This record gives sequence, C-alpha cells and structure tokens, in this order.
Amino acid sequence: MSDPIQDLRDLHALVVHPRDRSADELMQQVNRIGCNFDHMWPVPKTLPEKFDLVFVDVTDQNAQRLKSFIGSSPKSPSVVAIIGYENPSVLDLIFEIGAHSVLMKPVRAAGVLSSMLMARRFQQEQLHFEKDLTKLREKLDNVQKVNDAKFILMRHRGITERQAYDLIRKQAMAKRATTTEIAQSIINAESILSNMGDT
Repeated sequence: MSDPIQDLRDLHALVVHPRDRSADELMQQVNRIGCNFDHMWPVPKTLPEKFDLVFVDVTDQNAQRLKSFIGSSPKSPSVVAIIGYENPSVLDLIFEIGAHSVLMKPVRAAGVLSSMLMARRFQQEQLHFEKDLTKLREKLDNVQKVNDAKFILMRHRGITERQAYDLIRKQAMAKRATTTEIAQSIINAESILSNMGDT
C-alpha cells in the first residue's frame, strides 16, 4: 500500500495567491512536505500541464475565469481553494469550480498537509467513480445493442428471443467476435436494407 504523504512528494504544486504572509506560509509548508512548487499571481489564463495540484485564492474571483484556468490543463489537477471567509457566494464558487478541498486564510502550517491529502483522495475517488460510470454506460449500451439485434432477428425470422440470442452467440463464436460486434453488424445490415427500401 502506498504512503499518501510520500506520494505528495512526487507532485508538482502551483500556488496562485497574492504574495503575502499567507502565501509565504503556504509555500514554506509545501516545501517542508517535499513538493516541487511554483508561484503565480494574478490568476493566469492557462494552467501548465506539469502541475498536479493547485492552491488558488478564490477571494473576489470570477468563477468562469477560474474554471477556464483550471480546465485549460489536460491533466485535471487536484484543486485546493483558499478562502478568507465563508458566505453563500464563496461556497457556491467553491462548488462551481470543482474544488477538491478548502484551506482557510490566514494560512497556517497546520491544515496544509491535510488539505492536500483530502484534495488528492477526493479527486481519486471522483475519477474512480467516473471510470466505473463510463463502464456501466458502455455495458448498458452493449445490452441495448444485443436486444435490438434480437428483435430484428425475431421479426425477420419468426423465432423466439432465446433462439435469436443463441443465433447471435453462435455467430460470435464462429467469427471469434463479441456478441456486441455481431449485434452491431445485424443493426447495420437492417439499417442498410431499410434505406434501400426507401429509394
């Protein structure tokens, strides 16, 4: 099992914050943790791909501008929002930009490490969920294709649903293909025949 703190040391962090005491405290703590880091201010238009984690001061910032900045990197970094106060508009902004963790100002050494760990863990869980959701959607799509192909065969050949599925499965085994691929071929053939009938 990997050490989450050790994993942080392999990250390249970016601190997007005015150069003040909070920024200095944050950068000192990130340095103590062992991360490579850079500092930028004001918020740049684009986020270089090398950054794995971004601390960004969201005080008086525009949500669309921050989303554009964060979304400009193909890497999808972990995001820690730095806030000076809590009110509905700030909380809405945090949710809108998709922040994975929050750090309060004035920044102190205590809290930086936990905010980084929480951001990385939350993002990893989020990515895992999205991956599982994509697989589920693909599976449902494949099931629908096989069902569509079965009904095409049932209609054209006057056979039962079970017989239609067995026919698809036998074709898949004979052609060393998946049932989904055979189903798609049947659907494509049906579409071509239907179009020919319209001409």
